[in-house]
Amino acid sequence: MAKVITQETFDDVVKENIVEFSMSIEEAREETIKQFEAQGIHLGNIIKDLNVNPDTGVPLLNESVEELKRLAEVKDADPQNVLQHLAVITEECKLSVPHRVLAAKLGAYEFIVKRLNSDDKLGDDVLPTLLTAANAIINKQPDVFNHESLAVALKTLKASPDAKVACEAMKWLQKACILHEMNRQMIMEENQTIPTLKPFLSRTEPEVIRNTCTLFRYLILDDDIRVEFGKAHEHARQLAGETLTEITLLLTKCKSDPELISDLMLTIASLTVRNEFCQTVEEAGGLQFILDAMVEFPESIKIIREACKLLKALAGNDTVKQHIIQCGAAPLLESALNRHKDNETFARHALACISTLALREPNNSKALFETGISETIIQTMKIHPTSKIIQRNAAWAVRNMVSRSRDQCDTFVAQGIEDVLNQALTDHPSIAHDVKSALRDLGCKVQLNEEWKATSEIQIKND
Repeated sequence: MAKVITQETFDDVVKENIVEFSMSIEEAREETIKQFEAQGIHLGNIIKDLNVNPDTGVPLLNESVEELKRLAEVKDADPQNVLQHLAVITEECKLSVPHRVLAAKLGAYEFIVKRLNSDDKLGDDVLPTLLTAANAIINKQPDVFNHESLAVALKTLKASPDAKVACEAMKWLQKACILHEMNRQMIMEENQTIPTLKPFLSRTEPEVIRNTCTLFRYLILDDDIRVEFGKAHEHARQLAGETLTEITLLLTKCKSDPELISDLMLTIASLTVRNEFCQTVEEAGGLQFILDAMVEFPESIKIIREACKLLKALAGNDTVKQHIIQCGAAPLLESALNRHKDNETFARHALACISTLALREPNNSKALFETGISETIIQTMKIHPTSKIIQRNAAWAVRNMVSRSRDQCDTFVAQGIEDVLNQALTDHPSIAHDVKSALRDLGCKVQLNEEWKATSEIQIKND
C-alpha cells in the first residue's frame, strides 16, 4: 500500500525549504517533491503548484483565507484589504478543481456565505466580489452548496440588485445545478424561488435576462448519474406554467438583440415539455416570431438553429404542427437548409425539425416536398457522409415524408436517394434500422432481418 501525506505536511516542508534554506519557490517545491518521492510517498493527492508567498513560504490561498477570518472580527476593517484577499482566493480557485476543494476545506466558502448573510452593510465593491469568489469556489464543486447558500442567494436577488450583482447571484445558482440533482430539487422546492426569479425577466439589461434564462435551463438538467430518477420534467412544467408566456413575449420586446433572441428561443424550447405549452407559445405570438426571425436573420446560424429546435418542440402538438406549415415554414426551412447545409450542427437540427413536421402529416409532407427539399436533403447527406446523426436524421425525414405520400418516392429515387442510403447503411451499421425503414418506405430493395423466429414446432393438443 502506497504511503501518503497530507497537503499541510507538503506545504510545511516547502515552507521550511524557503525560510530555513533560502531556496526559491521553484527550488523548494522541486526539492520537496524529490524528498517525498525518495521515501516512496505517493503525491497524487497533493496540489504541487500552489502559489506561495516568497517571504513566508505559506501558500497565498491559506494566507488569504486566514486573513479574511481575522478581518471579519475587526470592526471597520479596510474594505480594500478584504477585496485584495478575495481576489487572491478567486484567482487561485480558477487554476483547478483541487484548488477549489482546498479553498472550501480551509473554510473560504463558509466564510463568504456567512459574510453575505450578515447584517453588516456590504460596500458596492465587496458584494459582487464576494459573489465572484463564491462562484469561483463552487465551479464544478456543487456539493458545497446548501440551504444556507440558497437562502443567501435568494436574499441577494430579492434586494433587486444592479445587473452585475444579479448576474453573479444567478451564476452562483447555475453552478449549483450542474451535475447535482439534489441541489436542483432543493432550489425548486423552495417556495420563493420562482417568485424571486420571475421579476428579472422584466429587467431591461440583456445580460440579466440571459442569465435568468440560463438558470431556468440548468434547473431542468438531467445530468447527475448518482440519481436514478430526476425531476427535470416536473421542474420544466413548474417553470413553464409560471414563466413561459412572459419569456415568449420577450421575443418581440428584444427583437433587436440577436444573441438574446437565441437564448430566449432555446429556453422556450427547453420548457415546452407538454402538449398545452405548445399552444401557449403559439398564442403568445411565438410561432409567428420564429418565422419572422428566420426571414430577418437568414445568415445567423445561431438564430435559425434555435428556430429549428423550437419549431420541433412546438410540433409536439399536432394542431400547432399543422399551423407551422400553414404559416409558411416549409420554404423557410428549405431555404435555410440549402443555404447552410455545409454546417453540420445546423443540418442536424434542421433535418430533425423536418422529420418531426412530416411525421403522420401528409399535408405537411406535401408542402415540404413542393419546395424541392428532397434534393436538398440528399445533398446534405452527401456533404456529411461521416456524420451518423445527419444520416440518421435525414433517413427519418425521408421516411416520414414518403410513408403517407407514396407519390414522392419516384422523385426521391430519381434524385439518387437509394445509393446515398445504402452508403449510409454500409458506413453506419448502428443506424441500420432507421436507414432500412426509409428504404422500405421508398419501395427500394432492402434486406430486412427477422427479429425472432421459433426454432421448433409447437403442437397444441386439444383434449
